[in-house]
Amino acid sequence: MSGTTLDDYTGRYATRVHGMAQSEIRALFSVANRPEVVSLAGGNPFTAALPFDDLKEMFDKLFSDSGAKSLMYCGGQGDPALREAITEVLDLTGISASADDLVLTTGAQQGLDLLARTFLDPGDIVLAEGPTYVGALGVFQAAQADVRHLPMDEDGLVPAGLEEALKGLRKEGREAKFLYTVPTFQNPTGVTLSEERREEILRIAERHGLLVIEDDPYSMISFEGEPPAPLRARVDRGVIYLGTVSKIFAAGLRLGWVLAPPAVRDKLLLAVEASILCPSSLTQEATRRFLTEMEWRQQVKVFTTLYQERRDALLGALGDYMPEGATWTRPGGGMFVWLDLPEGLNSKDMLPRALSERVAYVPGTGFYADGDGAAHMRLNFSFPTAEDIREGVRRLGGVIAAEKQLRDAFTGEN
Repeated sequence: MSGTTLDDYTGRYATRVHGMAQSEIRALFSVANRPEVVSLAGGNPFTAALPFDDLKEMFDKLFSDSGAKSLMYCGGQGDPALREAITEVLDLTGISASADDLVLTTGAQQGLDLLARTFLDPGDIVLAEGPTYVGALGVFQAAQADVRHLPMDEDGLVPAGLEEALKGLRKEGREAKFLYTVPTFQNPTGVTLSEERREEILRIAERHGLLVIEDDPYSMISFEGEPPAPLRARVDRGVIYLGTVSKIFAAGLRLGWVLAPPAVRDKLLLAVEASILCPSSLTQEATRRFLTEMEWRQQVKVFTTLYQERRDALLGALGDYMPEGATWTRPGGGMFVWLDLPEGLNSKDMLPRALSERVAYVPGTGFYADGDGAAHMRLNFSFPTAEDIREGVRRLGGVIAAEKQLRDAFTGEN
């Protein structure tokens, strides 16, 4: 079709496509990945810390033992032996699960998409922390859901805010399809829902008949002892649990899971088969061997030690270089710090100047469905080295100080 332009296709798009937009993070990739830019923007695990000699030996053995089988189709639910191995991983978090209730997915991101396909009609209400994971917002946006954000503080989701939102919906004659939450080392804030609040939120959810979707990618990357037990470890009804090997093994393998009751599991299987037929057999076999034949718990300790050192480098640099009025979270694990800018500054407007000074971050607006969050930014500490983190924060501190000086001059403040 010579001469065809993009405009020639727009009339053919499904209604849901028109509201889809590129995430703040994806839009940054081409610039933030330039070698001269210190990127505090991504959310990548530091896979260079993996034991590649051991992995090479593992993959050689995999192909020798079961190469043909690992390159073939499999069942939609995923390999039973891997699902059994994952139940042993879950047991370490306090979750008692049956392998039969697990559905393997192409990363936890696909698990979110499958749940959205299963539960959401256009216009349905989803409750989520404000801010929340940008990938979840993309899924809910594609499902044409109405995302309502709930307040957070240093102890995580505020139960009173959840209660108030549910009562407000009831007055409207509406109800939420579910609450989506990342309660442990949350992305993007890094905060963890307190023990007391976990119990209170579960009580509220039970009282209102509210389904909870718990996304738990980071809880094993804990710097200061064991985090609070997952919500799913406390109740086996009313909570659907998402997990992944992206943070404990390798994000590029794209292996995640959904732990759901049988009725939901069966619907998820239909959605899996309709979208991808089955998850990757090669990815599953590699993950099974990692979890059953390698010292994977020791590898998690390697990641945890490395990330803690980098978190400390980030917190130390923020203390040294941030101007007055800036504040930030102190995560006990995970990969992110959430920074609040001095009053009157806008992280999205400031980004071009930051990139010109060769430092990248994600503006807070990317983590809200309603365009809020301009006074905040997310900083990642898992991927850059401690030296790069310190240099990046030095550059960022200069940008923020210059923006603050301009604002003060414009407003007449001293």
